[in-house]
Amino acid sequence: MKKLFLSFVLTFLLPTLAMAAEYSPGNGYTLIKSPVRTASPDKVEVVEIFWYGCPHCFALEPLTQAWSADLPEDVDFKFLPAVFGRNWLAHAKAYHVADILNVVDKTHVNLFNAIHLDKRRLNSEDDLAEFFAQYGVSEEEFKKQYDSFAVNSRLKQADAKIRAYGARGVPGLIVNGKYLVTAETANGSNNIYNVVDYLIEQERKTM
Repeated sequence: MKKLFLSFVLTFLLPTLAMAAEYSPGNGYTLIKSPVRTASPDKVEVVEIFWYGCPHCFALEPLTQAWSADLPEDVDFKFLPAVFGRNWLAHAKAYHVADILNVVDKTHVNLFNAIHLDKRRLNSEDDLAEFFAQYGVSEEEFKKQYDSFAVNSRLKQADAKIRAYGARGVPGLIVNGKYLVTAETANGSNNIYNVVDYLIEQERKTM
């Protein structure tokens, strides 16, 4: 009986314990020094910091789409465009315009594809207005929103959040305002969402 019990422990419990200890600060993720408040205390918030021009963000996007396709109700997933350079600004504005006009589902993946697969130079207001026209947004409406108070306010809020997260590059995943996960910390882009899932489960235990 003792041997049977020991066999059970080795077969079932040890892998579980190993999995529980698989990730730690510096191994899988980075702790954010001062946790950033999330939108809802009843949900685990996951934020992806990205730039449309980033080849690493483009490579991660299929994994992001697959992971976010069937999220549980207690997980709130959001995109957050970063502006770490002058040529990032137009793309960040484009995302915020799409979000305000409720066309992110139509434009997000297609904008990545247009830049990285079709090699289109979508770096100006006019170029982006032409792109958005393919998805039912008139040039007039796009340009009305592009430099609007709403878009500029979102840019400032995003910049403040990204600074608070301590993120210095893209892509980066923020889990519940407490943890930063990157390809570097996760030991590869393919492992990013494994770490994110692990951290979501840890946060569930504290809620």
